[in-house]
Formats: sequence, C-alpha cells, structure tokens
Amino acid sequence: MKTHAILFSLLMLTGCMVGPDYHKPDVTTPAAYKEAKDWKTAEPRDEAPRGNWWEIYGDADLNALVSQVEISNQNVLAAAASYRQAQALLGVAQASYFPTVTGAISGTRAKGTSPGNAGIVQNGAPISNVVRPTLSASWEPDIWGQIGRNVEASKASSQASSADLGNALLSAQATLVQTYFQLRVNDAEQELLGQTISAYARSLQITKNLNEAGVDSSLDVAQAETQLETTQAQAIDLRVQRSQFEHAIAMLVGKAPADFQINPTNGLPTLPSVPSALPSALLERRPDIAAAERHMVQANAQVGVAQAAFFPALTLNATRGYQSSSLSQLLTTPNSFWSIGPTIALTIFNGGAFSAQKQAAIAAYDNSVASYRQTVLAAFQEVEDNLAALHHLADEAAVQQAAEKSASKALALAENQYQAGTVSYLNVITAQETELNAKISNLTITSRRLVANATLITALGGDWQKVAK
Repeated sequence: MKTHAILFSLLMLTGCMVGPDYHKPDVTTPAAYKEAKDWKTAEPRDEAPRGNWWEIYGDADLNALVSQVEISNQNVLAAAASYRQAQALLGVAQASYFPTVTGAISGTRAKGTSPGNAGIVQNGAPISNVVRPTLSASWEPDIWGQIGRNVEASKASSQASSADLGNALLSAQATLVQTYFQLRVNDAEQELLGQTISAYARSLQITKNLNEAGVDSSLDVAQAETQLETTQAQAIDLRVQRSQFEHAIAMLVGKAPADFQINPTNGLPTLPSVPSALPSALLERRPDIAAAERHMVQANAQVGVAQAAFFPALTLNATRGYQSSSLSQLLTTPNSFWSIGPTIALTIFNGGAFSAQKQAAIAAYDNSVASYRQTVLAAFQEVEDNLAALHHLADEAAVQQAAEKSASKALALAENQYQAGTVSYLNVITAQETELNAKISNLTITSRRLVANATLITALGGDWQKVAK
C-alpha cells in the first residue's frame, strides 16, 4: 500500500514544470523615427497592392521574376527544408508524453531439465524447445516538466525556423528587386551613351570636314576622336556590369546564367512614396526579429530542461508474455506471466555536471536576449538609414536635375559660339562632357533612390500597407 501511495503522489506531480517561465524582455523603442520629418504614420490604403509588395513599382517583368523566388531560389528551399525538419523534431519531442510499447518473440532450444517443458531426450538429458512472446511498455511521467520544456523548446525552434524561412524569402526578394533596379538603370545609361556616341560621331565628322576645309586644326579632330572612343569604352564597361546583374538575377530565381536572359527596355520602374511604420508594428513584422524572439523562448526552455535533471526520474514498466514448448498451448493461462512496477533513478554525484549544464543554459539565454536586442537595434538603424537616404536623395535629385538643365544650356551656347568661330572646339568638348556627366549622375541618383525605397520596405518587413491594419 505504501508503494502505491508513493506512486500515486508522484503521478499527481506530473505537469509541474521546473525552471523559469518565459517573459519577453523589455526593448527600448523610439516613439517616432528621427529621420521621418515630413513622413507620417502609415494609413490604410485598400486600393494599393498588399501581399506582393514589389508590385508597387508597376513593372510587369519584375513581378514575373520575383514570383519565381519562392519556387526556385535554393536558399529559400533550404530554409523551407529546415522548417520541415524543425516541425518533425517537434513531433519527436511531443512523442515523449506517451508510453513506449515494444513487442518481441524469442525461441530457444536448450539441453537440460525444464519443469513442464521436457522434450526430446538426447544422451540421457532432455532437450527443451521454448517459445516466448512478450509485450513490454514503459512510460516516464513528466513530473518535473522536463518533457514539457523540451516540447516548448522544440516548438519555439519550429517557430524560429518558420521566421527564418520568411526572412530568407524576403531577403531573396529584396535582393532581386534591388539588382533588377540596377540592371534597368544600366539599360537607361546604355541608352544615354548610345545617343551620346551617335552625337559625338556626328561632331567628329563635322570636325573632320572643317579640318579638310582648313577651318579646324588636326588637334580638334584628335580631341573629338578621343572623346568618342572614351565614351565607346564606357558603353562597353556598362555591358560587363549588365551581364553580372543578369547573372545575379538568374541565381536568385534558381536558373543557370546560360539559360537566362532579360531583354533591355526603355524606361525605369515607378518610384513610389512610402510612409513609415510605427516602431511597434516593425517589431511584429520583421521575420528576423521574430526568429530572434523565438530563439529566446527556446533558450529559456532549455534552462528548465537543465534544472529538471537535478530531480529523480520515475519510469513505469510493465511486461506481459507467454512461455511454452508447445505452440498449441502457448496462449493458455498456465503459461502466461506478467510484471509491473516503477523505477526511480536519481543521480547522486556527477562532479557538478548538472550545475554546469544549468549555468551554460542560463548563459545561452542571456546570449539570445542580447542577440534579440541587437537585432532590434539593427532593424531601427536600417529603417533610419533608408529614411535619411530617401529624404536627402530627393533633395539631391532636384539639384542635379537643375544642374543637368544648366549643362544642356551651356552646351547649346558653346556649340553656337564654336560655329560662330568665337571659341575653340575644346569648349564644346568640355560642355558635352559636363552634360553627359550630369545626366549620368541623375541616373545614379535615381538608382540609389529606387534601391533605398525597396530596402526601406523590406526593413519594415515588406508589404508596408498591412502595418496600419
């Protein structure tokens, strides 16, 4: 009776988990973004694209490319496989709640005496044939919550893997969008250089004609030739960059560069206006922050697992079977046997290993807290960086557009003065180079604005329209 009372008391303790319960650590979040200034909190826009954030740029080719990332990008597929693995390991942890049942059957042939099972007599000694089927079950009640903490850790790990998958997908999509923008700006710059090369070729021909007529010098011809050839070299260098952009996009959509091509096109994607998001919404939406937070849950649960090792482990064992030398009488009651009973095990001394394991688990939790807070700080920095970039690049673009207009006006004046014979051809070349550099600078600023815009949206977790919901 005393054994039964002890066993009942131990079973009543099942589900009492030792170790600290998880509490999300405090993180200081700003009330507003420092670089927001004229920006405002996101407002609902039901007419705007929602799930596919890249559609806001209004580029059909870009939409088609990004849609392939989730299907074909190998990093995303690897993250998906890791998530499936984490889900399976959660199932393994949850299986520990249930008893383990095993079945076995054995047969022996022995020489000697076996009461009730005497068989063939050989050299004066009986030979016994014994068949023994058994069914065994063992169960370890989760008295101290060690299994529960393991399940909690595995569940958090699965959730972190899910967030990692979301982060891998968002990162691949963002990289593709940014690379695509650079490729399209490269196309625009090649178009600009193509037009410039044609203009320079015409200028060279005019200079040659004037030189043959005795109006221009050979120096003017040489300068015009140098200008044309330098610009042709710039155009060739742009083709190298474009090929690399195209190859990078091929890898992002899971294709070999040899089997992938993006045709050049005129025009650039639309640069949308993106409102900022509330810091609290950012914390909920960033998949990397979500993953870091779930890793804290996992590490906290491991502290409980380590602490449960200090307490005794109870295992309930039961066995039922039959034993007989005759198959016809195998399952009869006289040949049956059974056993049931608990086993309590407690480690008396292990040189402080359990204490060390608990301290290691606590240190791992502290590490995860610091990593979480650092991830949050890095997220806010990324948002602030791109808010600042968009704000200042907009001002820079306005100034650069004015500079381009001034450069075009100066070129027209220089060409008129050259034709009137009041300035040398060097003035025309200088004005042409100034205008070209101004136009290229305009395209460069546009590229930076597009990339910063896409980076800001992804820094907010993608699909910023949902922030206000």
